[in-house]
Amino acid sequence: MMVQPAGEAQSDGLRLDFDRRLKLEFHGSSVTSDAGLLAYRELDDALGLMAVAGQHLVDCRTGRNGRHDLVGMLRQSVFGRLAGYEDVNDADRLGRDPAMRWIVGGNAVERDAASTSQMGRFETAWLASDENLAALTDLSGQWIEHVHGRRSPRSIVLDMDSSVSPTHGEQEGTAYNGHFACTCYHPLFVFNQFGDLERCALRPGNVHSADGWKDVLEPVVARYRERDVRRYFRADAAFASPEVYAFLEAKEYRYTIRLPANRILQERIGYLLKRPVGRPPLTVRRTYASFRYQATSWQMPRRVVAKVEWHPGELYPRVGFIVTNLSRPAERVVAFYNRRGTCEQWIKEGKNAIKWTRLSCCSFAANAVRLQLHALAYNLANFMRTLALPDTVAQWSLTSLREKLIKIGAKVVRHARYAIFQMAEVAVPRELFEKILRLIDGLRRRTAPA
Repeated sequence: MMVQPAGEAQSDGLRLDFDRRLKLEFHGSSVTSDAGLLAYRELDDALGLMAVAGQHLVDCRTGRNGRHDLVGMLRQSVFGRLAGYEDVNDADRLGRDPAMRWIVGGNAVERDAASTSQMGRFETAWLASDENLAALTDLSGQWIEHVHGRRSPRSIVLDMDSSVSPTHGEQEGTAYNGHFACTCYHPLFVFNQFGDLERCALRPGNVHSADGWKDVLEPVVARYRERDVRRYFRADAAFASPEVYAFLEAKEYRYTIRLPANRILQERIGYLLKRPVGRPPLTVRRTYASFRYQATSWQMPRRVVAKVEWHPGELYPRVGFIVTNLSRPAERVVAFYNRRGTCEQWIKEGKNAIKWTRLSCCSFAANAVRLQLHALAYNLANFMRTLALPDTVAQWSLTSLREKLIKIGAKVVRHARYAIFQMAEVAVPRELFEKILRLIDGLRRRTAPA
């Protein structure tokens, strides 16, 4: 490319040598690459999500020059993460982006949105106060309550799991975890069957997978206490403890939790562990068993379901145990438990599409804030997927949604009283975008039950 002289006027274009018919012009104030965020802003308005946030966050600023309110800055944080900008370093550029300015609203429409320094203080200082961090941690659950008013679920299924967030440098609370073989944080997550992130918590890297489970799970359980729904819980073997069982039983939850194998359990199904007579099967052969069992640390016996799988070419069977208070047949118990695998898929989506492992602040509290902001961005993206997408694209991943729905180029034409976003139809057809807006409007018209 031919380099133009320094100080060239903005109206002059850049010529390309490979084809002199091409000319590049830069008018950043009237062009955006993220016009699809406006659909998410419409969804936010239809569901009243940020309005809920404004009722609980506390503005602890003491100065008189706060041009941007907390809700507008929260929108900038959450919507920026939706578009793939996980760091406040991008705030200066995003603050000038016309789509982001209209999303933030208020003064940002005519002027820029918040700068990098303002967003840095917002995320690492204002939101990191004890009061605001507690409110931010509860906010995902409050959003989900609003959304359930449109879904009216007859049952709720909670899946609990931990994950790894690798760290680099001297970050507060980071530690080496032998299971993950890296220096990391070790966050804990609770999802529901719709893929919504009910609650999450940042933890030091060297804690056990189940550490702090009650602090995370109990507020979620409390929100569903008065709802007339069937309640279920699933988790892997890290949460196999009598304290967890007793808590769930007291709260009237049906649960399936993987149980680590031991000698006594193996002996109870010894008759299933004998190699079948005859030639090895060419397909997987499964058998199931159900029995009562009481470990020495348990105060009462509980039902255990066993699954034994003989795989072609393998000398020994694969054996798994599940402790449960479900009364359905053993095969159906196993099938119900296996569906918790989608929880791991949702965690991967959060890592890949929302980048919630990007916890790069020095202080633990600031990284806890970042995790909650990522959680809000994830939930808003999942609400779009589960509530406002036509059937033809309802199975899109969050990464596909960002690349195909959010990343739409648009030119902005300003008039005296309104602005026109001239969308690049080559990215998303008008018909699809129109269907999405129509579905969002239906959510707006739907009244949440009292």
